[in-house]
Amino acid sequence: MFERFVRSEAASGILLLGTTVLALAAANWPVSGPLYFATLETYAGGLSILHWINDGLMALFFLLVGLEIKHELTGGALSTWPRRALPGLAALGGMIAPALIYLAFNRSNPATAHGWAIPTATDIAFSLGVLAMLGSRAPASLKIFLAALAIIDDLLAVLIIALFYGSGLSGLFLGLAALTLAALIALNLLKVARLLPYLLLGALLWFFVLKSGLHATLAGVALAFVLPSGPGQKLEHGLANWVAFAIVPLFAFANAGVSLAGMRLGTLAEPITLGVAAGLVLGKQIGVFGAAWLGVKLKLGSLPEKTGWLHIYGVSMLCGIGFTISLFIGALAFTQADAQNGAKLGVLAGSLISGLLGWLVLSLAGRRGV
Repeated sequence: MFERFVRSEAASGILLLGTTVLALAAANWPVSGPLYFATLETYAGGLSILHWINDGLMALFFLLVGLEIKHELTGGALSTWPRRALPGLAALGGMIAPALIYLAFNRSNPATAHGWAIPTATDIAFSLGVLAMLGSRAPASLKIFLAALAIIDDLLAVLIIALFYGSGLSGLFLGLAALTLAALIALNLLKVARLLPYLLLGALLWFFVLKSGLHATLAGVALAFVLPSGPGQKLEHGLANWVAFAIVPLFAFANAGVSLAGMRLGTLAEPITLGVAAGLVLGKQIGVFGAAWLGVKLKLGSLPEKTGWLHIYGVSMLCGIGFTISLFIGALAFTQADAQNGAKLGVLAGSLISGLLGWLVLSLAGRRGV
């Protein structure tokens, strides 16, 4: 199952690259640009199209993320503490260092400092897609290590979103969400094996969380962890391709489109853009590689089989491909268009540089056989 997951994420990453290019073209072509932005701002059912994608469809993305995390924690690549140790330390280092680098660029402005979490994320699909391009030159154990690291990274991202990116909390709707979650847990304890009751209550949970001030996507993660293993596996199989090949590309198309009209070269030197790009390119290298090195030296974990430090360094660069969740956090952190565009440019530039550097280093490691 883990190998199928890796292959699916790699294929999704290749599709994401094409979708990103298409979004940039659509946003900047004079014929399609106005239509692109007007469509995203069109309201239906109380939310804009962009909000339906980011708050609604992405809840299914986070539901799948939660199911994958749960599966790997209970019976997969993260099922034992020795297996969790090194990728866990690397993921934690890869969260702290990028955040600190971003804050170094934005320390004098509390408004822009709010985006500190943008460069902390790693995109599973893109990073595994680049690794897949190396074929047999990348050991299978390295792919498992990167996937495990990225899964833990996703879990940390969920915690960050829950703790730092809620707004205007409503006690009433938080209480209703808690009652709905309790009902879901009761279904589990009663060993209800049908999926439909969980999905109906899950939809209700999403609505209450949306109204509560927490981000609605957190409902997806909560639902994932209260589902019994049988319905959970059935749902995971049913969602995987839809999320990988429809929902995430649609999210990328809706969020990666940055209008370059009127932008100057100096825009790339803005604190938000520089902080995000440097956090992804430099912070991930320092944090992931440094934490992994420290973990091995302290005998808290060991290198994956048939890999050397050059492989780990290359993977630490690939972890700088933030993309999906980085763009997602950027949309939560900032409401002004200029700030959002600066964050998007930083994500795109940092992810591109990280991907190229990671591919070059891992190609070298594959040729050297170290």
